[in-house]
Amino acid sequence: MTPRKYIVLLSIAVFGSIGDSFLARGMKDVGAIDVHHLVHLFSALANPWIIFGIFSLLGFMSSYMTALSFADLTYVLPATSIGYVFMALLGHFWLHEHVSPQRWAGIVLVTVGVGLVAGGQHRTEDPPMPVPVTKSMQEQV
Repeated sequence: MTPRKYIVLLSIAVFGSIGDSFLARGMKDVGAIDVHHLVHLFSALANPWIIFGIFSLLGFMSSYMTALSFADLTYVLPATSIGYVFMALLGHFWLHEHVSPQRWAGIVLVTVGVGLVAGGQHRTEDPPMPVPVTKSMQEQV
């Protein structure tokens, strides 16, 4: 993998975490949205934090699509698990959410476990094509 590909994987984690944090910040301003009053959902789109979140998540989506063009999903998703750590840090320090020690332990376990899964090749190689057995090969056996 080239450094440029690692930057794409890192941008997935960063854009996703920032986008989700912006959306959470904006929804704290907007308040609860009821299924019966979906008009409030559209009015939430006027909130600048939500707009920033949408654009950040568009960056996430373009980075994600780029990564999937050169690596398997089973590699990309685990390789971007550092986003869980970014999200917890943003939630704690920027959104002032309480992240309990149990959540931190869970985040560490998920990140370490996913790191183990992510080891290996970034692209599944196609299995070798079977060699057709010819009549002369059968006579040799």
